[in-house]
Amino acid sequence: MKKISTLAVLLLALPSAWAAGEDTYAEFKAMMDRSFKTTGIAPKHRMYQLDFQKACSQEEQPAKAEIARIEAEQMKTIRYPADGKYFGDWKQGEKIALSGRGLTWTDKTPHDNGGGCYNCHQMSRHEVSYGTIGPSLLEYATVRGTNEESIKYTWGKIYNAKAFNACSNMPRNGDAEILTEQQMKHLMAFLFDPASPVNKK
Repeated sequence: MKKISTLAVLLLALPSAWAAGEDTYAEFKAMMDRSFKTTGIAPKHRMYQLDFQKACSQEEQPAKAEIARIEAEQMKTIRYPADGKYFGDWKQGEKIALSGRGLTWTDKTPHDNGGGCYNCHQMSRHEVSYGTIGPSLLEYATVRGTNEESIKYTWGKIYNAKAFNACSNMPRNGDAEILTEQQMKHLMAFLFDPASPVNKK
């Protein structure tokens, strides 16, 4: 019989703890506090769900008013480029989109993380393996346009998708510090640059 890791057991038990109520969840969280510690660049707090994540993990979808409240709060977290420049190097952006690496305790710094974008999106006609949880992003600049509204929306969506869809499966790349501002600029170039595979027919 295969051994199941302590972390796997805890994660499997988490939904039941929420369903059982706040007291049970508090006990569950205390057990996690005793069992895990921050190691390297992998802080322990990443295991804990935030309030809005907890709301989206219930069996029933949050009420419309709650969704609107969550999205409004998450919108406040979005930080646009300090220098006003949204684009980097699309070739670097392609590497980030392809890579799912990062934020593990063995990583020396958080600056070489991947975006893992191909886990959920098709972004190139030449990519043979990609996820379908998210929409296809082929011809992104053509479909979305390159006006200021589209550029700022895209940046915001990459930064914190929960600001636009409270229960989105997309990670909070900027808000959760998964990607740096420069990495996000590279991803933006990958989506918008006419030379990028994303926009090649």
